[in-house]
Amino acid sequence: MRRVLEIGGFIAGAVLIVFGIAVIVLALNGRSTVNSSLKQEMITGTPDMTPAGIKQEVAAQSWASGYGFPSCSVAGKAVNNGTTARCFAQYMRIHALEATGGLTYAEMGRYATTDGKPVGTNDATKAVQKNGQPVSNSARDIWVTETALTTALNMSYMASQLSLFSIVVGVALLISGVGFVILAYAALHQSRKAAGEPT
Repeated sequence: MRRVLEIGGFIAGAVLIVFGIAVIVLALNGRSTVNSSLKQEMITGTPDMTPAGIKQEVAAQSWASGYGFPSCSVAGKAVNNGTTARCFAQYMRIHALEATGGLTYAEMGRYATTDGKPVGTNDATKAVQKNGQPVSNSARDIWVTETALTTALNMSYMASQLSLFSIVVGVALLISGVGFVILAYAALHQSRKAAGEPT
């Protein structure tokens, strides 16, 4: 029975080491995929994408007071990893708010109005008409694009963070596997010593 437990310890250690290596390799591959996919999009931050620059740009707008501005900067930098993707997405949101006068998607109507204000209307009879159909609110459509793009950028950030977490888990599995092998070897060594066998 002791022999079975010792062999089991070696097998458990070997399995953990293999799983640890596999998790680390998969995590590094995932991180590389995120970074290379972002590089292919050739995204570069605009000059105002600094904390000071964006505050100065929107300082005069009423919605900007009390708004939490990003603390990161991607001005003139390539967006090529999860961290820069998240930062770029934060500035995109501010640009969308600028374009819509501080209104979000849910605060605007579906249709454009004759006054040209972003708030629009949900009443088709009060909307601007073209060929007998109400015209969609272009300011509201900005949020559809913004949401799609920032979601993709934030997913890149999440994938990048998950790959880091997986690397940590892989290292923990690797260390646990090595620990199991050492313990199994020590137990085998002690049992042979106690039995008077050569070690």
